[in-house]
Amino acid sequence: MSASAFDAETAVVTRGAGQYDVRLSTAWDIGDNANGGYAMLPVLRALRQESGHSDPLSITTHFLRPIQGGGDAQIDTSLVRRGRSVSVLTGALTVAETQRLTVSAVFGDIDDHELGTGIDIPAPTIPPPEECLNRAELLQGVALPIASRIDVRVPADSAVASESKPAISEGWVRLSDGTPPTTLSLPLFADAFPPSLFAKLGSVGWVPTIELTVHVRRRPADGWIQARFECDDLIGGRMIESGTLWDSAGRVVARSRQLGLLLAA
Repeated sequence: MSASAFDAETAVVTRGAGQYDVRLSTAWDIGDNANGGYAMLPVLRALRQESGHSDPLSITTHFLRPIQGGGDAQIDTSLVRRGRSVSVLTGALTVAETQRLTVSAVFGDIDDHELGTGIDIPAPTIPPPEECLNRAELLQGVALPIASRIDVRVPADSAVASESKPAISEGWVRLSDGTPPTTLSLPLFADAFPPSLFAKLGSVGWVPTIELTVHVRRRPADGWIQARFECDDLIGGRMIESGTLWDSAGRVVARSRQLGLLLAA
């Protein structure tokens, strides 16, 4: 069986001593730059290999400079602490001899049968995916090559912006080729939706991420992932956006917090 686009275009090759190579694809671009959720995935793959664990539990990525796809990149990893239940690592992605992003991550092994405490957030009621618009149909002021790799569906009323609306972006997401979601794809999905400020301000073009933190809570069931993101803080062009992802069983599978930059038109 051939590898999915998700696996093939985020695959890493080890050079030993915690160093890896990756070939970045342009298929995951937003405008002229690689989507941040995609660009950090090869680093997560390298960190997972170094960690000895299967699942990313907490990922914090700082985006230092724009990243262009279609070229070779290098990954350097460092093991901070290896434990039986969790390991802590850091990694950096370098393109053209310039560091582009850094990742700090905690890896562990999520138990599919873990009951937890029963505290959860119910998924809001929204139209099903087949009644929603594809993100590519929205006027966003930027080209979306990534739409060939990720299928993002949003409610029809998302196409109309209004200052009276809350700054919320929500809908459904999956990989376009039908590859089932995993704990490794959840950080990607947390950075795949239109900026939540779109609901209030309309087309805002590219909103670069400065920092993104994702906490993975469960392994997702097969099917669509439902997501909701809300900007609850905007000062000096810097926005903070909080997100929640649910799997097809209605369970919370990830939470996110993002610091982004609203660029002047």
